[in-house]
Amino acid sequence: MNKMNICLSFLIVSSGITTGCSSLNSQNVQPNRVSDTETLLESLKESAAKGYMFGHHDATIYGIGWENDENRSDIKSVCGDYPAVISFDLGHIEHNNENNLDNVSFDKIRKEIVNQYKRGGIISLSWHLDNPMTDSSSWDNSQTGVVKSILPGGENYEKFQGWMDNLAGYLETLKTEDDEKIPMFFRPWHEHSGNWFWWGQDLCTVDEYVSLWKMTKEILTEKGFDNLLYTYSPNGDCADYMEKYPGNDYVDLLGFDLYQSDNYINQEKFISLIQKNLSIMDEFNKETGKPYAITEIGYETVANPKWWTEVLDHAIGDYKPCYVLVWRNAREKGEEHYFAPYPGQLSENDFVEFYNNPKTIFLNDIIK
Repeated sequence: MNKMNICLSFLIVSSGITTGCSSLNSQNVQPNRVSDTETLLESLKESAAKGYMFGHHDATIYGIGWENDENRSDIKSVCGDYPAVISFDLGHIEHNNENNLDNVSFDKIRKEIVNQYKRGGIISLSWHLDNPMTDSSSWDNSQTGVVKSILPGGENYEKFQGWMDNLAGYLETLKTEDDEKIPMFFRPWHEHSGNWFWWGQDLCTVDEYVSLWKMTKEILTEKGFDNLLYTYSPNGDCADYMEKYPGNDYVDLLGFDLYQSDNYINQEKFISLIQKNLSIMDEFNKETGKPYAITEIGYETVANPKWWTEVLDHAIGDYKPCYVLVWRNAREKGEEHYFAPYPGQLSENDFVEFYNNPKTIFLNDIIK
C-alpha cells in the first residue's frame, strides 16, 4: 500500500530510537506517568492528523469459525494485516475468575495483550463488571442506588474495594517477559448515557457517577498504575456529552459508542449522529488538546456490501478521530453476531478498499 508512515514513538522506545517523532510537551506530562505512556498519548495526537487507526475487539482470540489460532484474526484473513488497535474486556476479573464474561481465559488475554504490544499495536481495556448489589451482570439495571452503594459509606463499598484489588492484581501481570509495563487505554464505566448498565444515565446522579470515576482512577494511581490512559465514552446521541465528564485531570481520551441498527438507528440517522458526535469532540479537542476516538462502532452482520467506504468512512469525512473500533466477531454465535468481515463475508471486498484508503491506519502502517 502507498500509505503515509505513522511514527508512534512508544513502539520503538525499547531500541532507544525516537527519531522523527514529535517531542513531548512537558507541561502536559503528569508526573505520575511512565514516559512510554505519555509518549503513546502524544503520538496518538500526531497520528490523528494523518488518518485514523482501525480497531477490533478480541481480534486475535477468536473469529467466525475459529478460536485460539496463533497469529490469526478475521481482519488479517481479509486484508493481510492486523488491526492497529485491539480491545479486550476484563469482566469477571472482579471475582478472580479464570475466564472473562465471554469465556476467554485471562491468561489468553494477557498473552494477546503482550503480543499486540510487541507487534507495535495499541491496546484498550473495557470492564463489564457484575452488579455488586445483586451479583448479576453489568446489564442488571433492575434498581437504582448501585453506584451510591459502592461509594465511601455505601453498603457495598468494602466489597467493591475488594473487586478493585482483584482488578489491580491482574493489571499488575500485564507486562512483558522483561517486566516492562505496557501502556494501555482503560475505558471504565462506558456507555453511561444509556440505561442498560447499572451505572447508566437514570440509575445514578451526576455527582455519583463522577465520584465513581474519580475514585476508580485514584485507586489505580495509588496502586502504581502509571501506564494507564483513561477513556471517557458515552453513547448514542452525545448532545449532553459533558454532563458527567469527570474533569480534564481524570480523562486522557474522548470517545463515544454508536451502532447502526435496522430497528433503532437506520443508516441516515447513524451517519448524522457520527458527524454530530465527532463535531462535539472536535470542538472540545480544540479547547483542551485531548485526542478523540470512536471507541465502539458497528453494524451487526455488516449487511451493506459497501458499508466500510460509503457509510463509515463517509461519515467520518474530514474529522480527525485517532481510531475507530468495531466490536467482536462472536465465535459462539455462529454467523449471527459479528461486526468485522471475514473471508467470504458480503462486505469483504469493500473492506479491502477501505484498508487501502490512505487515511485508514492498520498495524503495518504504524511500524514501517
